[in-house]
Amino acid sequence: MLKLADRYIIRKFLQTFLFIVLLFSLIVAVVDFSSKVSDFTEASISADQLLRQYYPNFIGFINGLLWPLYTLIAVIYFTSRLSANNEILAIFNMGVSLHRLLLPYLLCATLIAAFGLAANHYLIPNGNKKWLTLQYTYLTPDEDEGKTQNVHLFIAPDSKVYFRQYNKRDSTGTHFRLEEYQNQELVRLIKARNIEWIGPPDRWRLHHPETHLLRGLHQEVEHSGLPLDTSFNLVPDDFVDYKDQHFMFTTPELKRYIDRQKARGINNTAKYEAERYRRTADAFTIYVLTLLGMVIAGRKSRGGTGWHMALGLGLGAIFLFLSRFAIVFASGQIIPLVLGIWMPNLIFGGITLYLMLKAQQ
Repeated sequence: MLKLADRYIIRKFLQTFLFIVLLFSLIVAVVDFSSKVSDFTEASISADQLLRQYYPNFIGFINGLLWPLYTLIAVIYFTSRLSANNEILAIFNMGVSLHRLLLPYLLCATLIAAFGLAANHYLIPNGNKKWLTLQYTYLTPDEDEGKTQNVHLFIAPDSKVYFRQYNKRDSTGTHFRLEEYQNQELVRLIKARNIEWIGPPDRWRLHHPETHLLRGLHQEVEHSGLPLDTSFNLVPDDFVDYKDQHFMFTTPELKRYIDRQKARGINNTAKYEAERYRRTADAFTIYVLTLLGMVIAGRKSRGGTGWHMALGLGLGAIFLFLSRFAIVFASGQIIPLVLGIWMPNLIFGGITLYLMLKAQQ
């Protein structure tokens, strides 16, 4: 059963955390609006779009990335105040152990981590679709890196397609080729002057198709003046490639995308896999930084709250830098991807464990 001291710590923790979230949300909104106000005006984006579609979801995205850092700052700030007022010392004098004192901290961390998990895996990606769609439509329409000329795409490990020209507006292409291989030898080739997307799941219409069947030196050619409706593992979204596209997928969508790419023989999915693992690792980070913040700020120091906050912000900056550094290394396949994502947690978890053992002495 929670005691009075537990409820007091929980209330302080959550109040401080929510205040920091609100404070940083306002700062993010003001800074972003100040830097983009001219772009918003030129793009004729309405105030309703900004207030309903852009900023609530953009702020949610930024907060999702900084959720663990907010937790660290909140823990250090309110714990340092408790320590400065000798409240932590009074709790210890009542015979409460360090492990028992950590209970309300861990309860709050669990609450924040649970919400963070749901947000990272589902809520934030759905919100990202809204504000990023607005940004790519009005502010940065040229950020789509998907090719439209001389496009080569694998649709299976032994099949690929070629478009000389592809039009994203109406999902049509010219000078289409579908090549199928066996034992690295071309066995079937389908050509078409024009191709158009019909609809899901993977339906396309080929105009003036021409089929070549190759058996060694022998070749059979079939011509048809009629359109040919067929299906293969390709959709219009495969021609779209935004830098932040991985933020727009919920975790089930990420998994389906990764599996689909690998089934097609495409293995450059590190960015998407890293995002998938990060969403879960961040929840564990909240526990690590909660314990770290409590151990740092639990002892009264001459520098007071200011010193504790400076130390906490410094550690938070190091953690964020280490996280980015590890992801880059993991994405470059220098180290295993899962290890790269979890490395900051392992390092800071070890530091936290050492400080906790030292604090008990």
